[in-house]
Amino acid sequence: VGSSAASDVYKRQLDFCTVIQGQHAYDLMSREEVLGHAHKIDAIINQAELCVDAELLDAAPNLRVVANVAMGTDNLDLAEMARRGVWATNVPESFTNAVADHTLGILLAVARRIVEADTYVRSGRWAGDGFQPSRWDGMELAGKTWGIIGYGQGGRAVQQRAQAFGMSTVFTSSSPSQDPTYRSLNQLLKDSDVVSLHVPLNESTHKMIDASTIKLMKPGAILINMSRGKTVDEGALIEALRAGDLSGAGLDVFEEEPAVPEAITKLPNVVLTPHIGGGTVESRRNARRRCAANVARVLQGADPLTPVNKPIHPKNDAKPLIRPGVKVPKPRG
Repeated sequence: VGSSAASDVYKRQLDFCTVIQGQHAYDLMSREEVLGHAHKIDAIINQAELCVDAELLDAAPNLRVVANVAMGTDNLDLAEMARRGVWATNVPESFTNAVADHTLGILLAVARRIVEADTYVRSGRWAGDGFQPSRWDGMELAGKTWGIIGYGQGGRAVQQRAQAFGMSTVFTSSSPSQDPTYRSLNQLLKDSDVVSLHVPLNESTHKMIDASTIKLMKPGAILINMSRGKTVDEGALIEALRAGDLSGAGLDVFEEEPAVPEAITKLPNVVLTPHIGGGTVESRRNARRRCAANVARVLQGADPLTPVNKPIHPKNDAKPLIRPGVKVPKPRG
C-alpha cells in the first residue's frame, strides 16, 4: 500500500493479508521501498504515482493485481501487465464529484481573483490604500460559455455545475457526436470563455493544448487543467499568460509534477494546487474501499470489479490466496 493514510480501511477489508504500508500517513512509499518488498508481494494498492513497468514486474514474480487509487492509469504498462497475468484496476467513479467541485472552485478563484485579493488583504496594504473600486474586478460567469474537453463522467459533472451558474456549455470528445453542443476541438477553443480539460493522457491528448491551439482561444479566456499535466505545453501557456492572451489559468496538474516551473509560480493570474482535485474525505474513502475489494477478489480467484486490462492468463486462476470460507468483500459507498 502506498501510504498509511487509510490503515483502518485496509486492515478491515484486507484482514486476511499482511498489509505493508508507508511509515507516514501522507508520504507515499518510494519506488526503492516498493522494490525492496517486491519479491514477497501479491498485490499493490497504488496512489497512481508508482510506475508499474517491466523492472517492477521482474522484481515481483508473485504479483497478481495493481489497484490504482485513481481514475488515470498512465503510470501502468497495461500491455506488459496483461502479458504477465497481472490485473490492473482503477476507480472510475469515486472522484467524479470531487474533481468537478474542485474545477469550479479553481475557476472561481481565477475568475474573481480570489487568491490575489486574499494575499493583498493579508499584506496589510488595504488599510493604507483604502477602497479602490474596480481594482479587483474579475469575470462574471453567468452568460459565458464553458468549453469542456473530455465528456466522460467528469466532464458531465462539470457541465452540471457550469449550468447552475448560468453558463452555456459546449464539449468535445474523442468520438464525434450529433449533440448540438458538440464542437471540434478547434471550434470549442474559438467559442469558449472558459476551457477545462478532463481527458486521459495518451498519444492523442499529449500537449493537445500548445502554442497553436492557445492562439485559437478567445482573448482573455481562462484555461483550467484537471486531467494530466502533459496534456498542456506549460512553456506555451506561460508565454500566453505573460503576453495577456489569456486572462488566467488554474492548474491542478503539471508536466513534471511535483516539480513546478518557477516561471508559472511568479504569475499572479494563475491558481495552482498540488494535484488534489479528487481529494475529499469521502472520495478517498470510497476509492480505497473499491481498491481493497478489487484486491480481495483477485486474491480469492475472482476477476476484479473495475479492470482496465485483460490478462491472457491471469494469475488469479492459480490457487486462491484467501483461506477457505472468507467472503469476497464488495465495495461500500
